[in-house]
Amino acid sequence: MNYKKNITKKIGTLTILLILILTSSCTGKLSRQNKDSKPIITVTIEPQIYFTKAIAGDKFIVNSLIPKGVSPESFDPTPQQLVTLEKSIAYLRIGYINFELAWKNKINSISPKMKIFDTSKGIDLIANEYEKIAVNKISTDTTKKSNNKTSINPHIWTSAANALIIAKNTYKALCTLDKNDSTYYHYRYDSICKHIIHIDSIVKKILSSSQEPHSFLVYHPTLSYFARDYKLHQISIEEEGKEPSTLRLKELIEISKEEKVQVVLVQPEFDKRNAEIIAKQLGATIKTIDPLNEQWDKEMINIANSLK
Repeated sequence: MNYKKNITKKIGTLTILLILILTSSCTGKLSRQNKDSKPIITVTIEPQIYFTKAIAGDKFIVNSLIPKGVSPESFDPTPQQLVTLEKSIAYLRIGYINFELAWKNKINSISPKMKIFDTSKGIDLIANEYEKIAVNKISTDTTKKSNNKTSINPHIWTSAANALIIAKNTYKALCTLDKNDSTYYHYRYDSICKHIIHIDSIVKKILSSSQEPHSFLVYHPTLSYFARDYKLHQISIEEEGKEPSTLRLKELIEISKEEKVQVVLVQPEFDKRNAEIIAKQLGATIKTIDPLNEQWDKEMINIANSLK
């Protein structure tokens, strides 16, 4: 009996030791994973991933809150996206996207320790002005503007000049988060600035080679800053974030004919039926652009070629 008791006791001791070893091994593995895992930075839109990764290199994991193919105008985050945001050490806002404005206080409360940076700081902003126009077809002089509403056009990244400022604000944010690697970030920041300037020169060359009229139609006013940079005239089909009325469509066709519009731009996340109606009336070409493309440099060139 004593012999059996000793054997049982030894087996019990060995089992406990084995459990401790396995637990220690797993704990060590988990601690190494936590130690080796990179801190997360969350940005609002995918073009910001381009600028942030270019400067951050392999120091951070960069996550976009608004996924590809989803309109920032109607975005509502999922619980999983909010969990990822909560794990982030910093959130880099693009500035004035509807989602950011609506969720500003909620984002602050999700993770009070998370640092928030505004990458639009220092940019010369454009105000959207929506005009409700009453048109009397009988009289030639009764068109009048009323009930004007203004808001900030949020699409600041569609400009090379603005991209330089976004990159600078991103660089400053990274240096704040990680002072020890500021030299590393400065080298990469200098490199991306040179690339942005190079892309700007390519776009200018493409647009200057075109003899076409410099007015274009776009469903959503995404290219206001692009148009300002390159002295183009953007005409937006969308009115105050809503589908245009029949009267508005007729008006747009008349304006576009006067300005000899030959290109109508559409985006993947918006309905293109009205764009097709107008393009057919004008005999204009429809081109697809994607300003929310993570590959910012390639998309800037694509936009320029679409307008050529």
